[in-house]
Amino acid sequence: MPRARSREGAQRIREFILSGAAQGVLDPGARLPTERELARRFSVPRNAVRKTLAQLEAEGSITRHVGRGTFLAGDSRASDMSAASVAHTSPAEILDARLRIEPALAELVVTNATPADFERMEACLEKAEKSATLDEFEVWDQALHQALAEATHNRFVVRVFDMVTAFRQQAEWGKLKDRIVTPERRLQYQAEHRDIVRALKDRDADRARAAIVTHLQHARRNLFGF
Repeated sequence: MPRARSREGAQRIREFILSGAAQGVLDPGARLPTERELARRFSVPRNAVRKTLAQLEAEGSITRHVGRGTFLAGDSRASDMSAASVAHTSPAEILDARLRIEPALAELVVTNATPADFERMEACLEKAEKSATLDEFEVWDQALHQALAEATHNRFVVRVFDMVTAFRQQAEWGKLKDRIVTPERRLQYQAEHRDIVRALKDRDADRARAAIVTHLQHARRNLFGF
């Protein structure tokens, strides 16, 4: 199955779960269909289903328990951000906005982050570094940036990053990442992520801000050559 078609199917699974939660069709704690059932219903490979569920788990929208199944999180934010929200936004526009927004989060994170926030960041770092595939790495890369936003404890900031997360589910972003993320670049991104989190844990806003800028500029050069 072509990757673009697979991604479209994965997006439909994501919207089925989040829209169902937002509209009350799925109650908090509801058991979700199995991977096999979702793959059959949405005509996508099992690996695409697993990636989508991993993303939702990383965002805190679902929980998964070995031997028991997958459940809608009791406190799921059930974002209503859909493909339509970002359909006419280019990757360059998103990254340009992130370069202006994310460094400014450093002060809020340093001021407001709790030990639990830092534990989540560390978990994202560890899972990214242990990822066996680029798709899995991308899930935890994305989850780390969302964790940084949530560590501000500012609901407006979190909603903005919900839109960034929604964009990163789109096929256009996936095609770019597939093309430019080499094993060497992935290692560099992991090191930069560590620098960011270390500075935030040290409550050093200036150092964290500089590390975020360095990381996003590096990503922009790799994606667009400037």
